[in-house]
Amino acid sequence: MARTITVGLDGSAESLAAAEWAAREAKLRDLQVSLVHACQPVPEAMAQAPVVGAETLRHWTERMPREFAEGLRLRHPGVDVSITQRVGAPVDMLVEASREAELLVLGSQALRGLTGFLVGSVGQAVAARAETPVIFVRAGEQSADEHLMDPVGVPSAATAFRPVVLGLAADTADDTVITFAFEEARYRDTELVVVQGWNSSPYSVYTMGSGFEPHEEFARQRAGVLTSALATWRKKYPDVDVVEVSRPGSAAGLLIDASRDSSLVVVGRRVRGNLFGGHIGAIALALLHHSTAPVAVVAHD
Repeated sequence: MARTITVGLDGSAESLAAAEWAAREAKLRDLQVSLVHACQPVPEAMAQAPVVGAETLRHWTERMPREFAEGLRLRHPGVDVSITQRVGAPVDMLVEASREAELLVLGSQALRGLTGFLVGSVGQAVAARAETPVIFVRAGEQSADEHLMDPVGVPSAATAFRPVVLGLAADTADDTVITFAFEEARYRDTELVVVQGWNSSPYSVYTMGSGFEPHEEFARQRAGVLTSALATWRKKYPDVDVVEVSRPGSAAGLLIDASRDSSLVVVGRRVRGNLFGGHIGAIALALLHHSTAPVAVVAHD
């Protein structure tokens, strides 16, 4: 079976941006792109109504995906693009399609007047259930946004990639998430910025002799844990430059700040089997709503 990047396509500006991102990623990874147009069945009476009409339905279910795929091939020579039509509940269809893919890419609506973007209920539900990494791309995302400015400060897709950012809880670091982040940095030939946020030690309010700074000592301990967690990966990926950022404060806030200068933000999602279904976690949810860069949510045990 061909290795693919699957994109949820519904004709919206955000899904079209997701497809463009997927095509660029496919070029980096030497993968194919599969456009999945998932839609719910429309009752016959509604389909024949003047407001909708058979021709309008035919356009959105057949012509729109086909015409966009043709344009995608022209804009990204060498990338194999296919189309799959699926009828059913979008969440179920996208989760099912993700099982056959290396990545699932979805679009997110930009927030007007604010930085970041909005992830709807479908995107959140898919991210909570898919075991394949899910990438969220905001509407309006351009290739140049992922690259450094040129020497005179003009956006350009010909310059080096901005760093990949990884949010990591060093005490519970997962190999799947770390591997994904290192691979993405290597594909882009850029550095990996690993961000760890932490709360001050509960004992930092106490003094323990002249010259002793418990806050600074705790900060050194947390930084040391992060360095130890990454030691093996530095050796495994000697071609990836790693920058470690260990600071007090909210991990979500630190990652949102870091997203402004990154090409991709990577965060993990623990797979939990329970009666209430999956969830994506507070940090991932905050990123999905406020990151200015594409966000990868990577499921792990």
